[in-house]
Amino acid sequence: MKHCRLAIVRQKYRPDGGAERFVSRALEALSAHDMELNVITRQWQGERQENWHIHICDPLKLGRISREKGFADAARKLWQRENFDIVQSHERIAGCDIYRAGDGVHRRWLLQRARILPAWRRKWLFLDRYHRYVMQAERAMYQAPELKAVICNAEMVKQEIIEDFSIPANKIHVIYNAIDSSRFVPASEDLRVKLRNEMAIPQNAVALVFVGSGFERKGLAGAIQAIAGTDRYLIVVGQDKAEKQYQALAQSLGCLSRVRFMGMQKNTLPFYQAADGLLLPTLYDPFPNVILEAMACGLPVITSLTCGGAEFITTGQNGYVCDALNISQLSAAVMAIPSRLADEKMGVYARERVRDATPEKLSQQLISLYQNILD
Repeated sequence: MKHCRLAIVRQKYRPDGGAERFVSRALEALSAHDMELNVITRQWQGERQENWHIHICDPLKLGRISREKGFADAARKLWQRENFDIVQSHERIAGCDIYRAGDGVHRRWLLQRARILPAWRRKWLFLDRYHRYVMQAERAMYQAPELKAVICNAEMVKQEIIEDFSIPANKIHVIYNAIDSSRFVPASEDLRVKLRNEMAIPQNAVALVFVGSGFERKGLAGAIQAIAGTDRYLIVVGQDKAEKQYQALAQSLGCLSRVRFMGMQKNTLPFYQAADGLLLPTLYDPFPNVILEAMACGLPVITSLTCGGAEFITTGQNGYVCDALNISQLSAAVMAIPSRLADEKMGVYARERVRDATPEKLSQQLISLYQNILD
């Protein structure tokens, strides 16, 4: 590939975020090629790689809309001034060459969110100025003549974009996230015993792990309700301002003694390794990395119809797919997950399914996409 100046736009760069992990894997893969890597961001958290150019773009913000609009305008000015060969934005900013739809389609998320709101709030959701701004920015970006390609991480999102914005299918590239299957591995028996002792979970109990911050969207309420009437344990990894409300919910359903709130964890591996399955009844999620991580650790996955990760699940073989709000369905799925000690067939299928989702494959797909755009 001839020398190319690539700019990646991400408003807030957090090393533990899903989009950022996609970016850093892509960038690491690309640094082997003749590419100058630039990141345009409001704030950079985490270590700087020596050959990445970080452009801090932090205009004054006076609220959510001014935060989005201010960053969009400043980032666009910067990339026009710098005249990069390719601008790949992870934010909804008109004028980029490539948009990565990591958050899916905003209207689709609102439709799912509306399902759990009282009727009077539902009406306001679509009238909310901020949400209207985001939907408008998204439409402007999809209609901009500069847009050459869209990357999404699930077929589900590709279909939504085609339906909502009439973008031709050949402009949309589904590139699944990558997983390092040598780092995410099933636990040895000794390690599992040790981890379960640390978390005070009986060795022969079936434990499900829930991983994700922003409990409302990720479906923690549904996960707690699903295990309430069973003998299953739930390990909750992630943070949320409303954590106390979820503890109170578990308390009121009489299952708090079987739920472990572990808070935010930099290293999630031990929590997968202590579990028998992943339970993620998310309201709307293009393709959470945690699904790939769990599967690589040999865990069957229970997730929802509105999660792109469902594309990796064959019902009954390596997991179950349910409606996010159908508690009896979720409960039945929870009961169908066996203890790994008794039967690890589902887990073996799960690990097998993600084996070719490698960082190398991801970088090859990206490089051929960049090549096409440059040509």
